[in-house]
Amino acid sequence: MKLTRRHFLGASGVFAAAGLAPLLAGRGARAAQPRAYPYALSDAEWRARLTKAQYEVLRQEGTERPYTSPLNDEHRAGTFACAGCSQKLFSSATKFDSGTGWPSFWQPLERAVDTLEDRSFGMTRTAVNCSNCGGHLGHVFDDGPRPTGLRYCMNGVAMSFTPQA
Repeated sequence: MKLTRRHFLGASGVFAAAGLAPLLAGRGARAAQPRAYPYALSDAEWRARLTKAQYEVLRQEGTERPYTSPLNDEHRAGTFACAGCSQKLFSSATKFDSGTGWPSFWQPLERAVDTLEDRSFGMTRTAVNCSNCGGHLGHVFDDGPRPTGLRYCMNGVAMSFTPQA
């Protein structure tokens, strides 16, 4: 049998698809099992409590489109909290404009978040969850400003904001 360009490209496509399938399979392919959180609701209760967009991000590890959250442009003094359980997460004093289109912070409040290795979509990142309800907030990267050098890139839909009185 003569190997033609068509055979080669067809076989290459099959092998490429087979090789990428495990890497791209499913959201939230996490290295460790999620832990139990103090604030726990059933799936039905979460669906009733949250908007569709909040549920997609907080409970299904989705990501909002960049530049769609009003919290990205929030510059008043105050506190950002989890939209799922109202736990305080970030002070506005640690917020900065990362130019990414998502609200970004260089440090969370003490014990406000948990981190977990996230191997979804063929890459390794560090996911950030609310330490009270386990809601997915976003990811943390090591390209942020001083003093921590971290960029907590959060989904605005996963948070609420309360201005300082």
